[in-house]
Amino acid sequence: MDLARTEVSHPGKQAGTARGSAARLGLMAVPVAFFAVFFAYPVAAIVARGLKVDGVWRLGRIGDVLAQSDVRHVLWFTTWQALASTALTLLVALPGAYVFARFDFPGKQVLRAVVTVPFVLPTVVVGTAFLALVGRGGLLDELWGVRLDTTVWAILLAHVFFNYAVVVRTVGGMWAQLDPRQEEAARMLGASRLRAWRQVTLPALAPAVAAAALMVFLFTFTSFGVVQILGGPTFSTLEVEIYRQTSQVFDLSTAAVLTLIQFAAVAAVLAVHAWTVRRRESALRLVDAATTARRPRGAGQWALLAGVLGVVVLLLVLPLAVLVQRSLGASGFGYYRALTREDGGTFLVPPIEAIGNSLQYAAAATVIAVVIGALAATALTRRDAGRFVRGFDALLMLPLGVSAVTVGFGFLIALDEPPLDLRSSWILVPLAQALVGVPFVVRTMLPVLRAVDGRLREAAAVLGASPWRVWREVDLPMVRRALLVAAGFAFAVSLGEFGATVFIARPDNPTLPVAVARLLGRPGEMNYGQAMALSTILMLVCAVALVVLERLRTDRSGEF
Repeated sequence: MDLARTEVSHPGKQAGTARGSAARLGLMAVPVAFFAVFFAYPVAAIVARGLKVDGVWRLGRIGDVLAQSDVRHVLWFTTWQALASTALTLLVALPGAYVFARFDFPGKQVLRAVVTVPFVLPTVVVGTAFLALVGRGGLLDELWGVRLDTTVWAILLAHVFFNYAVVVRTVGGMWAQLDPRQEEAARMLGASRLRAWRQVTLPALAPAVAAAALMVFLFTFTSFGVVQILGGPTFSTLEVEIYRQTSQVFDLSTAAVLTLIQFAAVAAVLAVHAWTVRRRESALRLVDAATTARRPRGAGQWALLAGVLGVVVLLLVLPLAVLVQRSLGASGFGYYRALTREDGGTFLVPPIEAIGNSLQYAAAATVIAVVIGALAATALTRRDAGRFVRGFDALLMLPLGVSAVTVGFGFLIALDEPPLDLRSSWILVPLAQALVGVPFVVRTMLPVLRAVDGRLREAAAVLGASPWRVWREVDLPMVRRALLVAAGFAFAVSLGEFGATVFIARPDNPTLPVAVARLLGRPGEMNYGQAMALSTILMLVCAVALVVLERLRTDRSGEF
C-alpha cells in the first residue's frame, strides 16, 4: 500500500513513464514504416505474383511444388549441408573460442582481427578464394591434382571459413566472462578435469553455444554466393534455387513457394535464437573478461595454442593468400591493369568503376542503416518491453534470413509505379543493402544502450527535456563509439551484399560483388584473373574497415 501511494504521489514520474512509452512508439514508427515498404511489401508482392492467378489465390500450388522430386532434393540438401556446416564449424571453432577466452599471448589482438576478417568478407569473395584454392587450376590441383569444387566439401569448408568468427566471438566472449574459480572449486571437491568442465562450465556455455550454432545454421541455410560459385550445377540451396527459378526459368510460382518455405524455417530459427539469447543474458553472474586470461601453462596448453594457430593459417589465411597470388598471376599486375579497360561484353563500363560504385552505394546504405537501426535500438532499450516490441526485435532480424534474391526481385516488381517508381533510381541499391545492415546496427548498439543508467534518462525527462534532447545529451555521448562500430559493420556488409544487388544493379553501375560474379561466369583466363583482382580489392577494403572497427571496439560493442 505504501508503494502504491508513493507511485500515485509522483505524477511527474507517471507522466515521464507515459512520455517514455509514447516516445518509444514514435521511435518505432520510422523503422516499422521502412521495413513495411522496403521489405514486407516487396516480399509479399513476389509471393502474390507467384501464387495468385486472375486475382485468385492458388494455394494448391504449394503442394504441387513440394511434390516435385527436384524441389525435395533441394530442401534436403539445404537442410543437410546447413546441419553439417554447423557441426563442422563448432568442431573446428570451439577450441579457438577457448584459446581466445582463457589464454593471453603476444599478438592476440592481431589474431582476433585476422579471425574476424572472413566474417565481414562478401560471400562472393569467400567463394572465389576457395575456388582459387580447391577449384580447377587451383593450388591443390597444381600441387597434388586434387579438386574439391565438384564436391560438397568445398562448400562445407567455405562455410566454416565464413562462420569461424561467429563461434569464437559468441562462445569465446561468454567463456572469457565465466569465473574459472567455480570449475577449480569442483576439482578441489574431487571432480576430474573433464567432469568439472562437463558439469560446471558446459551448462553455463550451453546458451552461448546454442546461439552461435543457430546463427551459423541461419547463415548456411540461406547461403547463396558460396554455393552459387562452388556448387555449380550439382548443388543448390533454397536461395540458389529461388534465384534460378526467377532469373533463368522465370517460374515465379515455384520461387514463391520456396520463399515461403525459407521464410517459415528462418522464423522458427530466429524464435529459438531469441530464446537462447535471453537465457544467455541471465545464465550466470559474469566477471571481467580481462581477469580470466593467462599465459598458457604446460606442453598441452601450448600445443592447443599451436593447433589453433595452425587452423587459422590453413583454413582462414591460406585461401585469402591464394586469392591474392592468383590475382597477380604470371604477369604481375596485368589483371589489375585490365580492369581499367572496357571489354564491350561483360560490362558497359570499365570494371574498375565498380569500386567507386560500391563505395558510394555502401556509404549511402550505411547512413540509412545507422539512422533506422539507431531509432530501432533506442526503442528496444528497455528490457521490460511487451510482446509487440519483442516481435519488432525479431522483425529486424528477418532480412538476415529471408531470401535476398526474393527481396531484390521483389524490388523490381513492387517498386515500379508511382509514388514508388524507383527502378531507374540509384537509391534502390542502397535501400536493399541497408536492409541487411540494420540488424548489425541494432545488435551492436542495443547492449550499450541497455547499459546506460535509465535514471539519467528519467531525470532529464522530468526536468522537461524532449526525447530528442535526452538522446542527444544522455545516450549519444555514451554510445558514440558503439555507433561508429555499428556504422563500420553496416558499411562492410553493404559493400558485400550480392543476393538482392544482382537483380537491381544497373549494367552501367555494377557493384564489386556483381562484377566478380559476372567475370567468373565468363570463360577465359583474363576474366578469371580480373575476378580474382576485383575480389582482392574488395577483400582489402573490408579488411581496412575491420581494422578501424577493432580500434574502436569495446567489450560491449564488439559482439555480433
